[in-house]
Amino acid sequence: MRTTTADDALAVAVRMCSRPCGIEPGRRRQRPMERADGLRPQFSVVREMAAAAGPPELSSAVSRCVRPHNIVPRLQQGRYTGHGPTRVSQIPDSLLRERDKIAKWNGIPHLVQKLYENSQPNNDDLLLCQGILKEIAPLLSMEAMAFVTEDGKGAQESKFPKSDHNMLIVYNPSGPNVVVFSPWRAVINKQKIFLFSVCGSSWSHCFNNVPCYFLLQLLVEILMRPTLAPQKKKQKMSEDLIKDCLSILYNTCICTDGVTKRLSERNDFVLFLFTLMTNKKTFLQTATLIEDILGVKKEMIQLEDIPNLTNLVASFDQQQLANFCRILSVTISELDTGNDDKHTLLAKNAEQKKAAGPSRAEINQVTLLNIPGFIERLCKLATRKVSETAGTSNFLQELEEWYTWLDNALVLDALMHMATEETDQSSSTESADESVLAASQLRSRLPQSMKIMHEIMYKVEVLYVLCVLLMGRQRNQVHKMLAEFCLIPGLNNLFDKLIWRKHSNNHVLHGQNQICDCSPEISLKIQFLRLLQSFSDHHENKYLLLNSQELNELSLISLRANIPEVEAVVNTDRSLICDGKKGLLTRLLQVMKKEPVESSFRFWQARAVESFLRGVTSYADQMFLLKRGLLEHILFCIIDSECKSRDVLQSYFDLLGELMKFNIDAFRRFNKYVNTEEKFQIFLNQINSSLVDSNMLVRCIVLSLDRFESQTDAVKVAEVISQCCLLSYMSHVENQLSFLFRLINIIQVQTLTQENVSCLNTSLVILMLARRKGKLPFYLNALRGKELSEKYPGFLLNNFHNLLRFWQEHYLNKDKDSTCLENSSCIHFSYWKETVSLLLHPDQTAPCAIISYIDKAYMSVDKDFSED
Repeated sequence: MRTTTADDALAVAVRMCSRPCGIEPGRRRQRPMERADGLRPQFSVVREMAAAAGPPELSSAVSRCVRPHNIVPRLQQGRYTGHGPTRVSQIPDSLLRERDKIAKWNGIPHLVQKLYENSQPNNDDLLLCQGILKEIAPLLSMEAMAFVTEDGKGAQESKFPKSDHNMLIVYNPSGPNVVVFSPWRAVINKQKIFLFSVCGSSWSHCFNNVPCYFLLQLLVEILMRPTLAPQKKKQKMSEDLIKDCLSILYNTCICTDGVTKRLSERNDFVLFLFTLMTNKKTFLQTATLIEDILGVKKEMIQLEDIPNLTNLVASFDQQQLANFCRILSVTISELDTGNDDKHTLLAKNAEQKKAAGPSRAEINQVTLLNIPGFIERLCKLATRKVSETAGTSNFLQELEEWYTWLDNALVLDALMHMATEETDQSSSTESADESVLAASQLRSRLPQSMKIMHEIMYKVEVLYVLCVLLMGRQRNQVHKMLAEFCLIPGLNNLFDKLIWRKHSNNHVLHGQNQICDCSPEISLKIQFLRLLQSFSDHHENKYLLLNSQELNELSLISLRANIPEVEAVVNTDRSLICDGKKGLLTRLLQVMKKEPVESSFRFWQARAVESFLRGVTSYADQMFLLKRGLLEHILFCIIDSECKSRDVLQSYFDLLGELMKFNIDAFRRFNKYVNTEEKFQIFLNQINSSLVDSNMLVRCIVLSLDRFESQTDAVKVAEVISQCCLLSYMSHVENQLSFLFRLINIIQVQTLTQENVSCLNTSLVILMLARRKGKLPFYLNALRGKELSEKYPGFLLNNFHNLLRFWQEHYLNKDKDSTCLENSSCIHFSYWKETVSLLLHPDQTAPCAIISYIDKAYMSVDKDFSED
């Protein structure tokens, strides 16, 4: 006969705990000695089995499991009713002590219970609470780490010490609701909530599968107590108590999954945290916690809901304002869904239709702009000079060494703050002048590289906020402010000394939504180039990037070419432009030409320079850059440098297109550089290798060819075309048709994004120019012939028909700005609309209607966009 073991006793206990008071389903309640089967009460059997099988601890544990008021049935009942124990104080003291002794929790449950009792409104001894928190903090930090599992691991062994009878009661979502582990080691899973976890679990919420941490609730209640108490009974909390609460909250957020998300759901608490930022001694802890909470918050907060936001911002010094920008960056940028499907134009249009008004990010941008002096202070921060002392020849090496362990500007602030605090303590008996001198001496002891990196990281945050504001709906207002507060001249003065001290070779280009782990120096360069791109794009303030001599050069170019001077150049306020021997654009061109071949900074540099050319094509702007050797540099990178990066090549193709558009001198320079058939074939291969990347250049060549052919001097035009291999190649209709076929074939409505929609517009440009010459039916018939030759009848034209239907829906929206299409093509937008309407005409006999060239058997022009 098998001997009864402790596991048998526990198994019985588990089964009994699975129904209230040991009653089997369907049986009526009877007194213990009046059972119908004549057997003794079941709990007596369990008690005897436990006594025979194991030590006293197990026997008593099992005995307590079946008592009517035992905690286990209460937990089980709470799962169904939602009214189980919610406080540590509701757990029997004897059970607390037993579990604390076995699991060696160092008295954390009792400390939490004590904190709860002393933090209640009728007994809020804040001084005692502070003492308890100081006891909990180190214990919590060590214990919490035991509950953190590595990413990707489903489970790991418990960090609790081994014992012969290590009984744990856990909530297991995938198995029994109550599990009693016997002498085996417990297995910890991220989703399991232990009976006495570090933070203490709220049992009713726990069994409803909603993680709720009792200690965190206590800390939140303590912090917010002054806001909830009547005005007369408000008790002032000490700064040390606030700092202790914030530190424990932050550490727990790091060590325990789900805590940060849970805190983010308390919108009242999130807004309350901003009020703690008025105190300099609690600013750093508060800012760090807010940043982490907002990073996981599903719904963006509204800045206008922050109490006294204007006064709060006004109270910040420049360092605090820079760190506040880290928080602002989360509130003014559109939330990233992390799903590429959401980035398609089809999805974005659908979202815009659902939106009743401006997004929260847009509302927050307006709120910031309405704060008096906010933009001016950011401009001062962005252009503030760094005081550099002698002996910093190894600056970059020092900077890299410091960066290996200092990855957050708040850490640097903490060090500076510590130095100031030490000064305050040591100078309590000194005069004010002596105190200031001591603080200055302490700060001067910090390595020079740390000071410079401190400033660099500030500028990264500030430039990011300014860049986002420049891309928002209030762009013109922001432009006016940035010009007024001399942002561009200030950045020009910092360019050589701080922004571009040397070329970085180890930077890897990140995608738009990828997490970037670049060094502060690299991040500063990227944000600087992004800011220049946003500042110059389609705006007359781009001429602020030049100095007085360079503006005069533009005027002279127009005069010699016998063309009107650009109006924006004439109207530029010369008191706001760059000073010194070189403007910011010229400095950028110089570092761009020196950038190493493998550097991905080429992408950002090309984007920034291209934005200066975008808009209405200016011959003077093009010649200004051509004289500085930009075209030859681009062709070298495309043809001779063996550049493999698609992002860099795309940026160079786009820049080359803007530089050469309608400019006969640029095409002559091109032909002078590409002077062999081998070079020309390499150039064509680069274009054909990715038409999505090069289609803007194709559009430029087609438009320029049409412009040159429309000039009155036919002899001169023929001479130019014959002398330029690029124009001669594109003048052949079969080559244009080849590009047209491929442009339509590589895109579909479901895959259109902001990156590849240009392929659709380039194909439209080719057809609009054909329409001008009366050749539109010829081009459509050629597309039909190409379909038949590829043995895909109807596929291409059906796809193009759907693309044009989407084009109408997208570009005829009242919120869409059509000026970009007009400026890039010099074709009025009304002609764009007319051509699309002509191509979509429903008459199957119309010579310019797409459906006229699709056989009935293959026609599917009414297919819904959402269908594959």
